[in-house]
Amino acid sequence: MTTSPVPDHESTAPPVEPHRVLVLNSGSSSVKYQLLDMRDRSRLASGLVERIGEETSRLVHTPLAGGGAEPRERTGRIADHDAALKAAAEELAADGLGLDSPELAAIGHRVVHGGLKFSAPTVITGEVLKEIERLVPVAPLHNPANITGIRTAQALRPDLPQVAVFDTAFHTTMPESAARYAIDVETADAHRIRRYGFHGTSHAYVSRKTAELLGKAPEDVNVIVLHLGNGASASAVAGGRCVETSMGLTPLEGLVMGTRSGDIDPAVVFHLKRVAGMSTDEVDVLLNKRSGLVGLCGDNDMREIRRRIEEGDAQAALAFDIYIHRLKKYIGAYAAVLGRVDAVAFTAGVGENSAPVREAAIAGLEEFGLAVDAGLNAVRSGEPRLISPGYARVAVAVVPTDEELEIAGQTFALVGSAQSPDLGEVDN
Repeated sequence: MTTSPVPDHESTAPPVEPHRVLVLNSGSSSVKYQLLDMRDRSRLASGLVERIGEETSRLVHTPLAGGGAEPRERTGRIADHDAALKAAAEELAADGLGLDSPELAAIGHRVVHGGLKFSAPTVITGEVLKEIERLVPVAPLHNPANITGIRTAQALRPDLPQVAVFDTAFHTTMPESAARYAIDVETADAHRIRRYGFHGTSHAYVSRKTAELLGKAPEDVNVIVLHLGNGASASAVAGGRCVETSMGLTPLEGLVMGTRSGDIDPAVVFHLKRVAGMSTDEVDVLLNKRSGLVGLCGDNDMREIRRRIEEGDAQAALAFDIYIHRLKKYIGAYAAVLGRVDAVAFTAGVGENSAPVREAAIAGLEEFGLAVDAGLNAVRSGEPRLISPGYARVAVAVVPTDEELEIAGQTFALVGSAQSPDLGEVDN
């Protein structure tokens, strides 16, 4: 007896619900990537391709699913971003996480500058890409690399939603009184000169996590976020919305950073051109790459600066004092802007790991309701935690940032399945 074949639809497995997001952070000569499973927000793999275009290119890929796997490293020339992303895709495929998987829902891209037009994560269309290109004059070091990463990913997976998550988006809620510079309005508008702010994904994530730590909703909490890494910025967040931030038209304004000066009298630029005979490009390099901590003492690694201070190095001690003085100024200014401060949150490499920076930044601010418990401050942990004593009126917290998770969350919330688990509210 002949049996009829089983119809295809009866033998086909149920369709896979896309639940993964690949996050790409494309720099001028590097690509950082993470693949996340948004069902439980777990990391499946991460990697870094650096020195793209050089003979000494390097790719380090870390499988994270299941734990225990050792990082894999490739060295040798990786010609361009296209080759870099293809190499990353090969490493992911070797772990069974290929980018051709139906489980991949979208690719989320970190884009540094979104101007005023983009105040939320945005699916990248041709017109969106053109607008990101129009913003290159105000982000010449960042947006071109971001664009290259987007185009490369689009060529690799043209069928997949690509989402831009902008560093500036969280700060678009600033009032005009905070965002405007006091210069001729027509000139400012013609050349898009205003304060945009950066590190927005970090400030969004950390302000929300700080509210969680306090057991409150973001809309009920006023937070000063101090994102202290090699690049550093502060923000005043009132009820989940940014009302002030320290970086401006570019990431140069604000706090003392690893290699950037932060706030400076603009006439310094004119003086250097007229008196020192420096060109515009030379002044640019000076303020962005030869200033900040490295300009003050020759080091931009806070661990090394602290070691030198302990050995009695006066120049390192002065650099540290200048760094802390600027931090205190911003904490005080933002307390005035907010009116009521519920928490000050430290984050990023220095903020999360340097107990001396946290202690020094808060010291002397007791009249503001701020204090640090020495024992709690000394604890090293990867978890959000309070370091203020119970009697303090204002909480002081250490909240590890997670910009990749924030980008993935915003991306998935925009394009993911309506049946996906609740990922929490997404700021912006």
